[in-house]
This record gives sequence, structure tokens and C-alpha cells, in this order.
Amino acid sequence: GGCQLQHLTPEIQRAAKGAAVGDALRRSGRREVADPGVEPSPQSWHYRSKITLAARNRRIGLHAYDRPEQVFDLEDCRITREALMGLWTSVRRLRQHLSPTIESLVLKEDRTGGLHLVAVGGDEPWDPAPLARAVGNDAVSYWWQPAGGAARVLLGPAAGYPALAFEQVNPELASRIRNEAVDTLGDVAGRVVWDLYCGVGDTAELLAARGARVHGVDVDRTAIDYARARSQAVLIAARCEEALHRLPVPDAVILNPPRTGVHARVAQRLEKWAAGRAGARVAYVSCDPATLARDLAWMPSLTLREARAYDLFPHTSHVEVLARLEAA
Repeated sequence: GGCQLQHLTPEIQRAAKGAAVGDALRRSGRREVADPGVEPSPQSWHYRSKITLAARNRRIGLHAYDRPEQVFDLEDCRITREALMGLWTSVRRLRQHLSPTIESLVLKEDRTGGLHLVAVGGDEPWDPAPLARAVGNDAVSYWWQPAGGAARVLLGPAAGYPALAFEQVNPELASRIRNEAVDTLGDVAGRVVWDLYCGVGDTAELLAARGARVHGVDVDRTAIDYARARSQAVLIAARCEEALHRLPVPDAVILNPPRTGVHARVAQRLEKWAAGRAGARVAYVSCDPATLARDLAWMPSLTLREARAYDLFPHTSHVEVLARLEAA
């Protein structure tokens, strides 16, 4: 066990990540840039607000790094929040109350402090009541998610926040990155801004507060429903590549795609848009330098003005990048 870079000092970890970002942007992205510095995380331990554990043969834990087909019993994860590890300490000794057919177990602390345990897989809903009684924490919500299906609460508080919607596992630093991404767009008052892969609408809310006319798209309907309830933005639940024809022509764009990067059709649309709008700005928030570099190669009309890197996931090999792009 242990994270990929946990044996290195924090300073060397960040240097390695900055070098990885610079190499990807130069080699695959075809952009001549220096290795960026990497902003440290406010917390280097106990920052993760979510952990997903594999379940196999009554073992529940993580995959061994050199034997990915094997699962070892997890005792402690020192980058995961202490409240979640406290919950796990109780659950791991009470695993007889979990369904033996589950495939994974998700533990999450939401932005309101609520705790969630999600049993994923299995043929039918399990009864969490014996586990809940043994854990003895009324603040925990117990969920079941069938393979390929939607999750639902079986027991405990049903919070208004969509607990399983995507959000970064290091919320404090993620909030800073989000604000800086909006800042890079400059004055957006009265302008049309696309917020693609918008999630629960945090960025859309920031943009709307600055007077932007925001149009957001995300494939997660539960996230969009939550965002609509608190935002003045026009929000669409759909795949981005399938929804762009429904949006007005933007003055600026924010992208925050998953690790796989933007869809090729999204990149093609942005390249065509940028080719005729000198000075128009794009903020691209990426969690994978390799796919960011690939996407930039698809969009040569967008000049990379700045790349900022952040140690959003200390002790792991992952790094977050904010690329400030401008139409040439």
C-alpha cells in the first residue's frame, strides 16, 4: 500500500509533478513552456473527502500496486479525512453486516459534513440496519448502488446535496483553483460564458455573480438538478459533445473535464470558434497533463498564455493544471 510518491519529500514530489506537466505540454501539446511551479496543498495529510475500497473474497481495501488483481485489507489511509477513517475503523470490524456480493465500498464526507457509505454491486438491496446499529452514528447515510444503476439511500439522512455527484476530493484547494480559473477570464459581465463539464454548478455560480450569462453542461443529471436549484445559469444535463449546438456562441469558455479530457468533437468546435475570435479566453482545468496536452494539440488556434500547477493530490502521482488559453 501507500501512495506512489509517499517516499519522497513534499518538495521533491512537487518538482517531479512540475516536470511531468512541462514535459507533456512540450512533447505532446507542442507548446514551448518551462516547467511550472506547483502550488502546495493547504493539507498534505487527511485531505481526501472520498475513498473507494475494492471488495473481494471478504477482503475490503485497496489493490496492491504491484499485484493489481489482489486486494489487501485496509487498516488506515493517511491522506483520507479522519472522520472517514473513523467510520472505516468501525465498519471493517463489522463487515459481516455487509452483503457478501458487493464489489466496492465508497466512503464520502460531503460539503455539509455528512458521512456516506455506499455499497456498490450485489444482486439486491442489502439491509444496513444491523450495521447502522452497531456503528451507532446517526449522521451516516447508507446507500446501495446496483451495478450499472443509480444509487439510493436505504437508511439515514437524505441530504439535499447530491452526495455521489463528482467533486474534487481536496475541496479547499479545489475552491482556490476554481476562483483562479474564473479570474483568468477577465471581465465577464454581460458576456456569454460556457461552463463545460460543470458538475454541481460551483463555477457557474461564481461566473453568474460576476454578471456573466452562463450556459453549463454536464452529463450527471443529479448534479445539474442541484445546480439549477441555486443558480441563474442555463444548465443542460447531457454529454458536452451532444449539447454544444444548443448553446449560444460564447465570449469565453471554462473547461473542467474528467481525466479522459475533452471529447474530440468539443475540441473541434472550440478550435473552429477560436479561429475567428482573436483575444477570446479559455480556462482549462485539467487533472491529467497527458490529456490536457493532447487536447491543446487539437486546438492550435488557442495560445497557451500560462500554465499553473497545483498539488491537489499530495503523495500521489496526480497533479491539477489550470491552463490559460487565448485565441490567437
